[in-house]
Amino acid sequence: MLTSLLWPPYSGQQLAEQGASIAVVRAALKVMGHQLEVDFYPWSRAVKLASMPNSDYLGYFPEYYFETEKFVFSKSIGDGPLGLVEQKAHPVSWNYVEDLNRYTLGVVKDYVNTQALDRMIATGVQPTEAVTSDEHNIKKVAAGRIDAAVIDVNVLHYLLKQKPLQPLADKLQINRQILANKQLYIAFRNTEEGQRWRDIFDRGLAQIDVETIIGELLYRED
Repeated sequence: MLTSLLWPPYSGQQLAEQGASIAVVRAALKVMGHQLEVDFYPWSRAVKLASMPNSDYLGYFPEYYFETEKFVFSKSIGDGPLGLVEQKAHPVSWNYVEDLNRYTLGVVKDYVNTQALDRMIATGVQPTEAVTSDEHNIKKVAAGRIDAAVIDVNVLHYLLKQKPLQPLADKLQINRQILANKQLYIAFRNTEEGQRWRDIFDRGLAQIDVETIIGELLYRED
């Protein structure tokens, strides 16, 4: 059993097949003769529940790779370009990641960004404001309360097609420079059981066409 979060178009209870990442994981387990059991929580809770020593959960997803002893990561279940959402009228200008220090960036609490950016945030040289959701950051950028916000490009495209944020679509864009093309993974608990399921999952993943599954679901709006 795994935890996940509402993070369309990758994961979410109400999405077609519960999102592109969920569809990939379900298909990989199915070819190995197993059924995916997934519970959805707010992100911080999804991570916390999966990391507790006596948890019923074996891990959580989708997650970016990061250095940790708590989890072992599956092979990639897809990827997502990470960029900056900004106002079209006030684009952010940067060549090196350090150039971003002159701007205030929105981030989502407990999300992994890029190593360089997270290092700058941790040392206090990068001004940031943390919120609990990508939607909140989009609204703050549109209102000019922050200069830009870190967001997955596919997530932004999906959210700007939804009714509540549609009116903001004409004001916003993704910055011309992408921060990184990030691979997505399942983070399994670093236990004997977690490692066993990671290996089972990876064998199943090798037998399915990940790109086709993702392609069919990624840009759906329902």
